Amino acid sequence: MQYMLLIHLDDAPFVAASEEQRNQMTAPYAAYNEALIKSGAMVSGERLKPASLSTVVRVRDERTEVLDGPFADTKEQLGGFYIIEASDMDEAIKWAARCPGASHGTVEVRPVWSMG
Repeated sequence: MQYMLLIHLDDAPFVAASEEQRNQMTAPYAAYNEALIKSGAMVSGERLKPASLSTVVRVRDERTEVLDGPFADTKEQLGGFYIIEASDMDEAIKWAARCPGASHGTVEVRPVWSMG
C-alpha cells in the first residue's frame, strides 16, 4: 500500500541559512532518500519551495478566488513530501520516524487512496 509522508516544518531557518548551512541541513535527507531507495520503499518525493510562494485557488458561487500564501496560523508549513510503499501503517510510521523532518518538524502519514 502507498502512504504519503507530508513534512511540515518552519522553513524560515532554511531560507535564512547560508548555502553551506543549507547543505548541512539537507545532508540527512540525502541519506534518508538512499535508505528509501535501497529498501524499495521509495515511490516519489519532492521538496517544496517556501510557503511564502504558495497560492490558493478557490471557486465559490462560480467565482474564482486566487490568494497568495502562506495561510496556516502556525510556523510549520508543508515543506515537502514522500510517497512510499509500505506493508501497513506501522511500517509507514517507522519510515516517518526516520525522516529528518520528524526531528525538527512534523511528519504526517496518510494512506493514498488508489484511483484505479
